[in-house]
Amino acid sequence: MLSVVVAPWAGEAEPVFMRAPDELHDAASTMKIAVLAALTRSGANLDAEVPVVNRFESVVGGDFGNDPDWDSDPLPWELLGTHVPLRLLAERMITHSSNLATNLCLGRTDQRAVAEVWRQAGATHSASPRGIEDYAARAAGIHNRVSARDLVRLLHSLADEPELLGLLERNDFRVDLAAGLPPGTRIAFKNGWIPGARHCVGLVHPYDCPPYLIAVCYTGPLASGADRGDPAARLLARVSAAVWKRREEITPR
Repeated sequence: MLSVVVAPWAGEAEPVFMRAPDELHDAASTMKIAVLAALTRSGANLDAEVPVVNRFESVVGGDFGNDPDWDSDPLPWELLGTHVPLRLLAERMITHSSNLATNLCLGRTDQRAVAEVWRQAGATHSASPRGIEDYAARAAGIHNRVSARDLVRLLHSLADEPELLGLLERNDFRVDLAAGLPPGTRIAFKNGWIPGARHCVGLVHPYDCPPYLIAVCYTGPLASGADRGDPAARLLARVSAAVWKRREEITPR
């Protein structure tokens, strides 16, 4: 299943192109945008030193930990047992898609705050009610899921938070939407990947016309789960390139 939504950044960001916009996909790491917004909007002190641990409370009771073999960022694992600024964890959650950092950030806010981020964005289908790798919750039917339309709404909801958009511009995994753009094009984006799914949502800043939003969600056999060598990432890049060619048609004159 391939879902695509394209919308102007200006105004209410009403889509100008949609394909299966409300189809639900496993959220993968795209839900980390909502965690970031919940953390910063809660007023958490990002300069506070927090312990780096690998034990978290499941939303269905008990606890769980992350698997380093399923994490794309080795740095937080090297810091286990130490204290680091919360800001560092928030940054690694976005720039290197750290699962461990994400759950540590969730521990400094809560699932209700994350749900409120989705609500304020106007999301109608998406939710991220559990932490990364909370398999007990998943077995109980509690899933993190997103739609392309809601991802566009979520990113648009950060319009008044330029520091968050700036952090998203530093995303290190530039192999899908970013790869379909001319070199040097500004894009604030977050991608997510697991075996069977690859998604990305981005705010693109063309040099010659107004910025636009694009979300592409793919669920299917192309997605290998590799962070950089995923064949599905090339599919998303082709979609991004096709939208770029028609960028001047996105924002109403």
